[in-house]
Amino acid sequence: MLPSTMRFIERDWLSSNQIVFFDGSHQASVVDTGYVKHKALSQTLVDHARTERALTRIINTHLHSDHCGGNRLLFDAHGCEVFVPEASYAAAAVWDTSRLSFEATGQRCDPFTPTQSLAPGQTLVLGELPWQVYAAPGHDPESIILFQEDHRILISADALWGDGFGVIFPELAGDSGFTEQEAILRVIRGLQPSCVIPGHGPIFSDVGDALERAETRLAFLRDQPQKHAQYALKVLVKFLMLDREVVDTEEFVVHLSSAQVPQHACRILNVSVREGLQTAIDSMVRAKQLFASANGQTLSAHPV
Repeated sequence: MLPSTMRFIERDWLSSNQIVFFDGSHQASVVDTGYVKHKALSQTLVDHARTERALTRIINTHLHSDHCGGNRLLFDAHGCEVFVPEASYAAAAVWDTSRLSFEATGQRCDPFTPTQSLAPGQTLVLGELPWQVYAAPGHDPESIILFQEDHRILISADALWGDGFGVIFPELAGDSGFTEQEAILRVIRGLQPSCVIPGHGPIFSDVGDALERAETRLAFLRDQPQKHAQYALKVLVKFLMLDREVVDTEEFVVHLSSAQVPQHACRILNVSVREGLQTAIDSMVRAKQLFASANGQTLSAHPV
């Protein structure tokens, strides 16, 4: 059971979950804002949850497009503060797309300007309760998570889901990420949360089981980095297909081929980007995760 000063909004896999906090009787904050495609829905859901309170703060756990895509709309509507992880602040402040992840993944995000940064070790008061900020590198080297000690609630972003965690993007680029993911899972185990609010999926309380699943998966991906690269390609393809829904297959492959993350993944697989993406698409069509026209020229995220 969450404290009365919190509201959880579970979203689909294109947009991250949101958590709305009541900061007294007149103000509210929100953690993460979903993907830009559904920014109007994010605004509607947050506005409903805050129950007439003024939205004064946006808190981003990290700056992947599915977690900050509603920032600009909510800022324009409310003039609220925008808090981002300290490690991401400088790039976001000047909207340096070479350092932000949107171009590298072939995704999109409305530009926004952060107003505050969040550093590991800091305490943030949300919903009239103190939350400790922890660094959570692994999935994103700049990510943070939030922990409320009295109620033992963890906002885990993409460091821990009920059935795993997010793609470890640094490993695709040849940087360290598996070790950092192992470390943050160890931190979470040490915190002993009784309730986890993940970036995607439902709230869960079987935290020990979730950690065991995550640790097992991490060991598998670390031992077989090509499996991780294949998984990453499928995640990127599925995400963009949920965004665009129906596309010309050739145009879609060309678009994703120009992004750095698919290039990195295909380098690990020792195949061309086109070959790697087409293999991922064909596999997902066979599994009915995507749907192709009879001649293969059109791809869709839903049956047609």
